[in-house]
Amino acid sequence: MTRRYRLRGTDAFAALFRAGRRFEGKRLQLIAAPATGRVGRVGYIIGSKQLKRAIDRNRLRRMLREAIRLRRPGIAAFDVVVRLRRACAPADVKIVAAEAAGLLDALDSRFAEVSP
Repeated sequence: MTRRYRLRGTDAFAALFRAGRRFEGKRLQLIAAPATGRVGRVGYIIGSKQLKRAIDRNRLRRMLREAIRLRRPGIAAFDVVVRLRRACAPADVKIVAAEAAGLLDALDSRFAEVSP
């Protein structure tokens, strides 16, 4: 993912947390709002309390980036934060990435239902 697609900086994350709609999965939370720029950006929050080893956090982040890349045209209108909410074992990383793919696939339709 190139730099222009990355959500960067504390202010950008804070604004998305304030204005974004939350979509809950079993282990993940997806926070989305209409993109503020020309292109939607994505940020990741994967804490060391939820996934202990850095190698596992990085592996999950790579898998999430791939899920985002495959769905880029459908979610290009949104700024998105993908947040790991519950602890998971390193063996469950593929399951978490699949959950993210499901949340991202449904993002456009869910967002349209919730918006006024």
